[in-house]
Amino acid sequence: MSAATVDTLRRGNAAASVPAGDTASSRSDHIKFAVFAIAVLTMPVWLSPIGAGYPDLVQKFAIFGIFAIGFNILFGLTGYLSFGHAAFLGVGSYAAVWSFKLLTMNVVPAMIFGVLASGVFALLIGYVSLRRTGIYFSILTLAFAQMSYNLAYSVLTPITNGETGLQLALHDPRVLDGPAEAGLPTTTLFGMETIGYPGFYVCAVMLIVAYYVAMRITRSPFGMTLRAIKSNQNRMNYTGFNTRPYTLAAFVISGMYAGLAGSLMAVVDPLAGAERMQWTASGEVVLMTILGGTGTLLGPVLGAGIIKYFENIFSAFNDQVLGRIFDFLPEVLQNLMVTLVHPFVGEGWHLTLGVVFMLIVIFLPGGVMEGIGRISARISRSRSNRSS
Repeated sequence: MSAATVDTLRRGNAAASVPAGDTASSRSDHIKFAVFAIAVLTMPVWLSPIGAGYPDLVQKFAIFGIFAIGFNILFGLTGYLSFGHAAFLGVGSYAAVWSFKLLTMNVVPAMIFGVLASGVFALLIGYVSLRRTGIYFSILTLAFAQMSYNLAYSVLTPITNGETGLQLALHDPRVLDGPAEAGLPTTTLFGMETIGYPGFYVCAVMLIVAYYVAMRITRSPFGMTLRAIKSNQNRMNYTGFNTRPYTLAAFVISGMYAGLAGSLMAVVDPLAGAERMQWTASGEVVLMTILGGTGTLLGPVLGAGIIKYFENIFSAFNDQVLGRIFDFLPEVLQNLMVTLVHPFVGEGWHLTLGVVFMLIVIFLPGGVMEGIGRISARISRSRSNRSS
């Protein structure tokens, strides 16, 4: 028997050994990924009718989508709730701005340095924090984040520029580009300025890549191990399985995602401030993940989009806008509706978000994705009943 024949048989046996369910699942994942990529790249088009198609907002959707996907790898898969992920967001921003100041305005090195710096920082914090679990782990991460915020705000002023924030300056060396000759330079991707919609597409491509990597992690043996740790870490420890390297790896990967999101913030707006490291930013990504659906791939992205939409659209509503929305009603009813809705929009948008979050937690513990799943199941049942 020839070597070519043996190789052919081996390939055939390997293909035959793949379960049909795994093949179908892989095909389904790739279809979902393709739909996700198309939806992300066309966001400015289908978000325009609801007033969210402008560059600044779709950039935020993409950036915080990356942030939430990374947080979900730690919280959704492993079950470790971190209240300090904003520290990695800030480190990524600072590293990216320093790359712009010292090396070049090209965004690629900035993103690389942001991811690496956040990964190293996450390794240090995770090594200490993961010695505890549960609420003690959460409090440790919160403490480290607040220490990082205070260091960036005061002690490390030569590096972070304190409360003013780290910004570009005319005298920055930029050893690869040279100092600016007239006015501050803009960020570029190999010569193309990343301002406006080009900046969004840089963020969108990174979101697609981040989603694909998270999908591969979730479906891998490593992802299965993380879910097993979330299910019953004590039982795994009793069997002699060392879970520490896996939880630390998940923590570092999650921190690197946050660093990528932070560096993209600097890409679209080249400055970095300590406010990005505050505990409120860490709490925000927790809300995004829970709202969209903990442990799902798409849920954190949806949660990020919902919260950023509320923050940027609902917060801009005033009585005049509400009047135009209800102008089809008689004047008395119009005034009544404006009076009733007014406390929930504008400066009161947090109240609306709180109500939505409360309803989701009570009726859809699995987040928006659970609601979508229920609707899909109901549609499937109705179709099957019609066909029968």
